[in-house]
Amino acid sequence: MLSSTKPAGLRWIRQKLSTAALQRFDDVFANRQGPGARLDLNENLRAALAPLTALVQVTQPKMVPVRAVAFDKSPSRNWSIPWHQDRIIAVRERADIPGFSNWSNKDGVWHCEPHESILNRMLFVRLHLDDADQDAGAMEVAVGSEIEGFVEASSARTVAERYDGHICTAARGDVLVLPMLALHRSLPATNPRRRRVLRIDYASHPLPAPLNYAN
Repeated sequence: MLSSTKPAGLRWIRQKLSTAALQRFDDVFANRQGPGARLDLNENLRAALAPLTALVQVTQPKMVPVRAVAFDKSPSRNWSIPWHQDRIIAVRERADIPGFSNWSNKDGVWHCEPHESILNRMLFVRLHLDDADQDAGAMEVAVGSEIEGFVEASSARTVAERYDGHICTAARGDVLVLPMLALHRSLPATNPRRRRVLRIDYASHPLPAPLNYAN
């Protein structure tokens, strides 16, 4: 039986990655720009992620990376995203089983919304490759909002406003660890400059057969 243990709440890991480790991630953004580019969790990227995964596993030893997305906000790509939850996972093949819905195929990869219990055991981790503050369009988190479970998009703002907002001010190399269902948003930068973030989703348990994470 799968454990029902939930990940801990918001946690910062600051300045624990080496200069060499961060330089490996700079290369990830060489040809990727915009609000979200899915990355292939191949052998090279997993090797680059090893120091970060080790930091995550200090408190969550079973966590392994299952999805990676690159975000590159800049003066020419200064987007905003309203309050929301990220509830989609990437899987190898589609399987219509109870608790998994909203199927879509993006660039040849199947995505779906899993049962809430799956997401409750997941983390999303943000590695900052540039300094970020509110003026640069840093992400804001409704701290503790993951306890609400699934929140409809139409109610996300109302629910988020019940919680303290945390602006994710970060320096290059800082890592933010969050429960997967935490409500968050990204406002446009008022002083636009480059703000690269690598987001990695972590899971502590395999998916129920016949499903498998895409990477």
